Amino acid sequence: MTVETKSSNVSGSNQEAEPNQPLDDEENKNPPVKKKTSCCTGLKAFLAALSFSYFSKALSGVIMKSSITQIERRFDLTSSTAGFVDGSFEMGNLLMIAFVSYFGAKLHRPKVIAVGSITMALGCFLSAMPHFFMGYYKYETASHRASSANSTSSINPCSLHQDVNDTALEASRSGCEKEPSSYMWIYILLGNVLRGIGETPITPLGISYLDDFAKEENVPVYVACLHTIAMFGPMFGFLLGSLCAKLYVDIGSVDPDFCTSLKKILSNRMYFTFLCCSLLQFSSFIGFITYKPKYMEQQYGQSTSKSNFLIGVTSLPPVGIGFFLGGFIMKKYKMGMVAATKFSFTMSFLSYAISFLHFFVGCENYAVAGMTVSYEGEPIPFDENAVFSNCNSHCKCASNVWDPVCGANGITYVSPCLAGCETSVGHGKNTVFRNCRCLEISSSWTGNNTATLGQCPKSEACSMNFIYYTVIQVIGGFCYALGGTPAYMIMFRCVQPEFKALAVGLHTLVMRTLAGIPAPVYFGTVIDKTCLKWGSTGCGQKGACRLYDSVANRYVFLGLAAVLRGPSYFVAIIFYILIKKHFQNKNSKPIENGQEDASMNKEENCKIKQCLLGSPDGENESSI
Repeated sequence: MTVETKSSNVSGSNQEAEPNQPLDDEENKNPPVKKKTSCCTGLKAFLAALSFSYFSKALSGVIMKSSITQIERRFDLTSSTAGFVDGSFEMGNLLMIAFVSYFGAKLHRPKVIAVGSITMALGCFLSAMPHFFMGYYKYETASHRASSANSTSSINPCSLHQDVNDTALEASRSGCEKEPSSYMWIYILLGNVLRGIGETPITPLGISYLDDFAKEENVPVYVACLHTIAMFGPMFGFLLGSLCAKLYVDIGSVDPDFCTSLKKILSNRMYFTFLCCSLLQFSSFIGFITYKPKYMEQQYGQSTSKSNFLIGVTSLPPVGIGFFLGGFIMKKYKMGMVAATKFSFTMSFLSYAISFLHFFVGCENYAVAGMTVSYEGEPIPFDENAVFSNCNSHCKCASNVWDPVCGANGITYVSPCLAGCETSVGHGKNTVFRNCRCLEISSSWTGNNTATLGQCPKSEACSMNFIYYTVIQVIGGFCYALGGTPAYMIMFRCVQPEFKALAVGLHTLVMRTLAGIPAPVYFGTVIDKTCLKWGSTGCGQKGACRLYDSVANRYVFLGLAAVLRGPSYFVAIIFYILIKKHFQNKNSKPIENGQEDASMNKEENCKIKQCLLGSPDGENESSI
């Protein structure tokens, strides 16, 4: 089949190539060229299929992010271990990205993307397996014990005999070392790895395919459409995560022609600088988005279900709109590389400046007796917490449990026993504990001495700060996304046309390897440092954190994200200088598909011919 060369573009063709034809010719060593055809239906069908793939991979990824708290508690993992499980997606992506980006461009790219999508689906299926293989989730609390008794009897959480508690604890631990379900999280890890492998070809091969066979001015709009549709994936993912959070758990060798290409692309100062800037930005972004639902839960007292729901309906739609508008603005104003770089930098830095407002809209710690406040209600330092007091010394209470109750005085107690409660009425969630002696020692409290299940809610001021936090997130996310599409276009415009697929693939590889894998781990590690109360497994080992120091967590979590992102703007300034220097003599016009090289070669050939003919510039132009 004949293929028309670039001259078809010069002749004024405004039509796009049809991807049903064999576009990727392994014997053709030149960069892929656009074809002339009378129909663009095939390309648009490919765009629709690619958009669905973008939606699917975003949906599956966000389901994992929104379930981080449930994974911690279901398998009794620390935040750092849960972050490692989440980062296993990037491990799978790392295994294949270099090979797919380079060799995939030589194959039938739509077929490679299809195989990757099927692999990604298998990974999702494997991650879901623990739910069907594990037994019922045993969550023993005072409410559970109360509901197991008949409604007319009461329980006494304040046991006067140590041997009673010891016997019950020994019985619950019997045979726990042989429990196979404690290692079922490995299925999720392996499924994430497989999902990462399957996701590999979608972005680099899909974007390069569109850029090769679409009209030059339409590429920004197509890329913007992809990212906009992809944003619906996280939106529905968080909404689905919100719904699920309400349900109980029981429902070979490397080609050396590759090494040379890799050396050339890394020696490109513009691309390398862009890569360094993106790495810092992505490290901050991935760590922040991984633990954002968790931050909303512990900082503002929101439930897991509500956190996922609010992220889905408030944070993500503005981001999707921003991506689309960014591509539309780039096309409308015909932005060149210099203008696109300036626009992207301005929007990103504005978003960064707005993010500092988060430090001022946090909440104070939960008032937990013996941990953040004394039993008298006075604040205590982090290192002076003690859950035992004279008011519960007559009880033989376990110190490693977390079964919180809310006293009528507004103070949360670690357990009914540690609150000194001596009896209870009702059952299940409606259980009310009475005669709680620890409420009596608060000098400012004169009411009744009862307590109900669960932590006491945070103040009204905290609820108002949560509204401010949401508004800041919406504005900051929109500003950042507005410059996202121009930044993405810059990435493969600053390299030679034949290296576009490799440039996108290498960018994804570096982001997955140096940002996607370690960021959730070290973010989780610093978050663990702010834990005030650790839960325990059935075998008495440390489990998931139950209570955080809200103030310390806010400064550590937001501060780490800001420290990682800040230096990227110094690198971005260097990148802007390089871009401006490279394109300033070319009127800042987008250079694509070797047009710059062709123009320079033509000018150089003309000068050589003029020199040979011995004529000044332009004198014998007609004879030439």
